[in-house]
Formats: sequence, structure tokens, C-alpha cells
Amino acid sequence: MRAVVASISLLAALAAGGALAADPAGRTPKPVFEAAVTGTQCVAPPEIMRRSHMDFLKHQRDDTVHGGIRGAKFSLKGCIECHASQTTGSVNQAETNFCVSCHSYAAVKIDCFGCHTGKSGATVAQGGPK
Repeated sequence: MRAVVASISLLAALAAGGALAADPAGRTPKPVFEAAVTGTQCVAPPEIMRRSHMDFLKHQRDDTVHGGIRGAKFSLKGCIECHASQTTGSVNQAETNFCVSCHSYAAVKIDCFGCHTGKSGATVAQGGPK
């Protein structure tokens, strides 16, 4: 039993040492993403969007689904129009795409794009559960 615990401790120490070697400061590297469309200003300051964007999107989702209110301040379509990659045209297809980079960093699964496309101007697939 002691040998198993010692082996696990050694593996954990080696893994931590490898992670620390990747960054001299010993910190997790921050996400890298492509900038938003130039010349535009976000609907709220970055520090507020980082902390509360999911609440804004959920509230807007409810207003849209239950009240038919579209095109409001915190619409998913508006986010995609500004934050879609110039390379991929998406916010969720590559590691440097806006949504993917931060959600990977935070280990958060994004489920918006199962129904909504991550591409600006693309058609959302029809169908789904009946």
C-alpha cells in the first residue's frame, strides 16, 4: 500500500514539475484568442463580460424564447458578429477562437452551439428533438 501511495505522489510531483517548467513564473498560461472586430465597442466592459456574460446570455435566451424579444443588447448573434474569427469565421471551431480559448482555459463546456451556429451569417441547422 505504501508503494502505491509513494508512486502516486511521485507521478503527481513529476506532473507538477513539468507544468511549472512550461511557465517560468509557475502560472497557468492565459488564453490566447483573436481580437474582436476592430472599431467596435463591447456592450459592457471586459471585466464585467468575463464575470457575467453567461448570466446575460441566459437572461436574453429566456427573453427571446418566452417573449419573442430578439436583437437586444446581449444577443448571441451580436456576440458572434463581433467576436467571430477572421480566419475561421467562427467563435468555436479552433483553439484561438474567442469562445473556445477562454472556455478551454476555464474548463467549461459550451453547449450553445449544439443548436446555434458559431459562424456569422450561417444558417442554423433545422430539426432537433420533436
